[in-house]
Amino acid sequence: MENFIEWISQPWPWYVAGPLLGLTVPILLLIGNRSFGVSSSLRHVCAACVPAKIPFFSYDWKAEAWNLLFVAGIVLGGVVAASVLSNPAEVIVAESTQQDLRALGIAQFENLLPSEIFTWENLFTMKGLIFFVFGGFMVGFGTRYAGGCTSGHAIMGISNLQWPSVVATVFFMLGGFAMTHLFLPFLMRLAGF
Repeated sequence: MENFIEWISQPWPWYVAGPLLGLTVPILLLIGNRSFGVSSSLRHVCAACVPAKIPFFSYDWKAEAWNLLFVAGIVLGGVVAASVLSNPAEVIVAESTQQDLRALGIAQFENLLPSEIFTWENLFTMKGLIFFVFGGFMVGFGTRYAGGCTSGHAIMGISNLQWPSVVATVFFMLGGFAMTHLFLPFLMRLAGF
């Protein structure tokens, strides 16, 4: 058992992880004509919890309960990975990435997320407003506007040869590049870096 825990806690090579992720699409299609995606689960949760007769949430959400179980499995997997399978080795950030982050005012690289931004103390500050509230709103708006998230479009939609998913994925990538290279330096200065 100890060898299994050690083996599974290591990063998997691309030639194992990639095909496993890729097989998700045909498996979901074969076992019930289901589409892979995560963002729709928030709509299902709201439909289950919101008693008001809002038309957007008035549908048979129970037919999509499998999606809620899928997302619960993702959350549970994250908890298990963080508590049981966590790798005690130091997080290694590439030197070129460290230089780029230092230019933006980030100097701590011990964690996966920069602690100068992602802490509970920053939640009710200008940093929190910019990165948590505004950033979260933009992700949610973009997902709704595109009709799905990156996993739904890039993994499921493109593999089904859906042209809207190709367009959405291209613009997800362009938006990420634009945000990183054009807007992030401005936002970092606005947040006090």
